[in-house]
Amino acid sequence: MYRNGRRRSSRQFTVFFAANGLAESRFGMSVGRALGGAVVRNQIRRRVREILRLDRGEIPSGWDIVVHPRASVAKAEFASLEDELLGLVRNSLPPAAVSQSGEKNSGGSPENPGAGKSRSRGPAS
Repeated sequence: MYRNGRRRSSRQFTVFFAANGLAESRFGMSVGRALGGAVVRNQIRRRVREILRLDRGEIPSGWDIVVHPRASVAKAEFASLEDELLGLVRNSLPPAAVSQSGEKNSGGSPENPGAGKSRSRGPAS
């Protein structure tokens, strides 16, 4: 994930993501000791988990997403955290890395899912 995926950062979060080829996105979180004691780290985890729970439908499917919050997340207003994290995820990810049938896109990459596909020009005459 960290080596092969991509990374985007904002004031409060760093988000790592990579296509997973599944019909849904999976989430992870890493809250290190440097962010504070156990109570503070658990508070940060609860806040990020709640944002992801409330807004899961707005996050594109087909991605593995790992969130690294910064220490300021513990004291920031929830609404601003929600806006920042969702904006970061939505603006960083293409709409979907998986087709509706749940299969991986054939050819191309998550950034350009149509690359490598042959395009039909209509019925042959």
